[in-house]
Amino acid sequence: MIDLLKDIFDNDILVKLVLSAPRRKSQEVKRIVIRPVIIGTGMMYQAELHFVNKVTHINMSSFEAADFTFDSVNSDFKQVNIFTTENDIQILANKPASPRITKKKPSMTREVLTHNKEKQYLISEGKPCDFLIKLGVMDESGKVFPKHYSKFRQINRFLEIVDDSVDIFDSSKTLKIIDFGCGKSYLTFALYYYFKILKGRKVQITGLDLKKNVIDLCNNISNELNYDELKFELGDIADYKDSGCDMVVTLHACDTATDYALINAVNWNSKLILSVPCCQHELFKQVKNKTLDPMLKHGIIKDKFTELITDGLRGLKLESKGYDVSMIEFTSLEHTSKNIMIKAVKNDKKTTAKMQKAQDEYERMKKEFNLKPCIDNLK
Repeated sequence: MIDLLKDIFDNDILVKLVLSAPRRKSQEVKRIVIRPVIIGTGMMYQAELHFVNKVTHINMSSFEAADFTFDSVNSDFKQVNIFTTENDIQILANKPASPRITKKKPSMTREVLTHNKEKQYLISEGKPCDFLIKLGVMDESGKVFPKHYSKFRQINRFLEIVDDSVDIFDSSKTLKIIDFGCGKSYLTFALYYYFKILKGRKVQITGLDLKKNVIDLCNNISNELNYDELKFELGDIADYKDSGCDMVVTLHACDTATDYALINAVNWNSKLILSVPCCQHELFKQVKNKTLDPMLKHGIIKDKFTELITDGLRGLKLESKGYDVSMIEFTSLEHTSKNIMIKAVKNDKKTTAKMQKAQDEYERMKKEFNLKPCIDNLK
């Protein structure tokens, strides 16, 4: 295994390396991602160490990176997924002395970090991108219009979040995605472009919204771009019926519309849920707590507290249904302060005890603050 790792780093063919499946529940580092970086004029490798509540970075030379990866497998992690320009490689090392190594065709393109740790965008500036041109974000030469540069960055930020979880999907099957409350659909088009154009994946993507003029506009653009597996439908999240979806996106669905999207996603056993909630008003009149009443008498504080407790309850409910949940800072396309993303990844190995613990915490919070949230409809 060490010879394989040295060849990858020495020959400069690494795209991304992911160390996962911790050997011990108690270990502090839960996941490590290694990517090539440019520091000054030289190539280095940056390890991104994921703890429970923070992320740190280490920069290394090629031989240091090979040794670091090898030592990490032997001591801390049972699985390595390596994406290179030549192969995708998986190492299963339940027994470090006799790892099982498999290879298949490469699925990722090269991405290198700059010296100031700014990742090269998945959709590059200066390279014409058909949907961004059509939506007025860049011109025909690929130059991003100054007034839309923040939108360009936000689209790429969203795709980075998706890219970090793409390996959970079976690459041999058609990936079914729905975007609830898609609005102007910058990110819906971005999802299609990412999976279909950049990754060459089979996809079936649906955008759902209540505004007919928006749906008509998006369908027209999709047809003009020949995005054949991308369609837009008029409909309400609460009433939407489908046989199932691999990935559910709901960005800025207002108030309980977010809950109905999450309920649908769990009932479909979706592998990935990305949700940026908005307008969490439902619990504002319900929340009561004698200890916090002196603080909650101020409307602006109560409103912010309601937002946090609403999303906290949603996260616990998803955990109780077998999802690993994280809260990510995500700046919205509409320049709003609603920038917390709930990222939920289905974990089929999650124990009944952990799911029950999350449900118990959920019930305790409800009782403590006198709440009956809409997400309770998720049974």
